[in-house]
Amino acid sequence: MATVYHDDAPSAERGTIFVSTEVPLSAIEVEHLTKHYQVHRRPAGFVAAVRSLFSRKFETVHAVEDLSFQIQPGERVGFLGPNGAGKTTTLKVLSGLLHPTAGVVRVAGHNPRKREVEFLKKITLVMGQKQQLLWDLPPVETFAMNRALYDVPRDAYQEVSKELYELLDLELLATKPTRQLSLGERMKCELAAALLHRPKLLFLDEPTIGLDVSMQASMRGFIREYNERHGATVLLTSHYMEDVAALCPRVIVIDHGRLIYDGDLKALTRKVNPDKLVTVRLAAPVAPKDAARLGQVIEHDEARLVLRVTQAELGGVVSALLATMRVADLSVEDPPLVDVMRQLFAESRSGSNGNAMPAEESLEDRA
Repeated sequence: MATVYHDDAPSAERGTIFVSTEVPLSAIEVEHLTKHYQVHRRPAGFVAAVRSLFSRKFETVHAVEDLSFQIQPGERVGFLGPNGAGKTTTLKVLSGLLHPTAGVVRVAGHNPRKREVEFLKKITLVMGQKQQLLWDLPPVETFAMNRALYDVPRDAYQEVSKELYELLDLELLATKPTRQLSLGERMKCELAAALLHRPKLLFLDEPTIGLDVSMQASMRGFIREYNERHGATVLLTSHYMEDVAALCPRVIVIDHGRLIYDGDLKALTRKVNPDKLVTVRLAAPVAPKDAARLGQVIEHDEARLVLRVTQAELGGVVSALLATMRVADLSVEDPPLVDVMRQLFAESRSGSNGNAMPAEESLEDRA
């Protein structure tokens, strides 16, 4: 195992790690990343406020703990976990906004904490709850400012802005004051502003938060199109599992700052919950006792029946449904991803007495 060191340690103390900065093998390399915070807490009230001026008690928050993974150029990867798992902290470390307590991080061959100009031109960080658009000015003014900041040649700027205008349908939006745009319209412009320098690495933190279903689908389509056109690497966090299912063949899941799964999304579903959901639209009502004979009843009313069945029972259950019931329509699906994630977190915590554990160890036994 490679020795972990702080980047500011003397070279003689850095162990034996060597990373080439000329031809990076991976778009993102994270080895034993650890990030701790010192947090001051005090009770409410005037007396407690005065006392804290002279004596403060701090506690250490373990935001990220010994996290390791690699992402190859052009991948679209979902970065998942419950609130407070360390996702945003990790993205900020990868973009150089935070410095790690320990560990090694390389992004496109660069050390993010140095915030080199060449590094900043290769990345972008979009946060759904933050905005860079100037509130009283139209987005086109922010676009012009970013062109100057990133030193984008005018010809390249015209080409990229034309492409983004077409993909995001910005023709009528870019010249309206930002304050007059809806949330979805602002997010479109935020994405455009973040991509004008055509970055190769996209760190997207809840890019569809607060958007309606139609706008979410539009944003997902744009992200996929940009990734396929330019071979950009995408690391996406989202609590909307539809975003992850539509965009990310691979997921990295963390809890309490620790890695609990890194691999194929479909394989995760098969490992955690291999059962299938059989949804039947009924042409005639079915008695509850007849439905219960075929599998676990999830939903049942006069017009609709949803059963949970194992993979081994699936063929027999479908045959029995078609033979004994008046079926107007039938579909077979995997369990919702949100249920899979909930079960994964519950198993991870129960298996380690409240601390996350590597999913490969806990789940492979079930496969």
